[in-house]
Amino acid sequence: MKIVETDNLTRIYGSGAAQVIALDHVSLHVDTGEFAAVMGPSGCGKSTLLHLVGGLDRPTEGMVKIEGQDLSALDDDDLTDLRRQRIGFIFQFFNLIPTLNALDNTALPLVLGGMKPADAQLRAAEWLEKLEVNDRSTHRPEELSGGQRQRVAIARALVTEPSLILADEPTGNLDSGAASDFAILLRETVDRWERSILLVTHDERISSFADRVLQMKDGRITNEQLNHEIDSKAPAVEESHA
Repeated sequence: MKIVETDNLTRIYGSGAAQVIALDHVSLHVDTGEFAAVMGPSGCGKSTLLHLVGGLDRPTEGMVKIEGQDLSALDDDDLTDLRRQRIGFIFQFFNLIPTLNALDNTALPLVLGGMKPADAQLRAAEWLEKLEVNDRSTHRPEELSGGQRQRVAIARALVTEPSLILADEPTGNLDSGAASDFAILLRETVDRWERSILLVTHDERISSFADRVLQMKDGRITNEQLNHEIDSKAPAVEESHA
């Protein structure tokens, strides 16, 4: 089953001489349980693609479907509900709220969706335990190591039990060791918790953990390849506790 499907997806900003074609008739899919990476240089349209898939922006032309649901058929309220229920987001700087501790940061998507704070914290605690940072649940982001912040960000993305994770250059601000650790966690998210991931990155080391890599240039998909040796590239997850 295709969890993500786009058809001739296009996004144009501006008009006339100032017109910019950020995305140019992109058709792609992500299967259920697949880790797909989109690679390309800055400005090639990767983040625009992710924003359209996540319903954070509307296309100029074309279609996006999430689990068969055409996003163009949804009004803003229904689109918000779909994002909260089916999609988890991981951003480059993780976007953890500095005044909230790890538990409350993780619980936030549930609270925003209307769950009682006490119930939200119980589920958040479960995910922090799965990501092995439950002992840091009362600490604020500034009191966490980089690796611990990574784990909290993933816990927050998974706490609503979404079927799809969208990750926008999540290792762009990390050193090579921390970036590899984070990629291992993303791989575990697919293999252990059976989520699908669409990741955009410019880092070949990170894309090597994906099942499939799509290359972008000038707003178009220019190439696609499968990674056949993921297990040999990814060290055991237990080794990463940064």
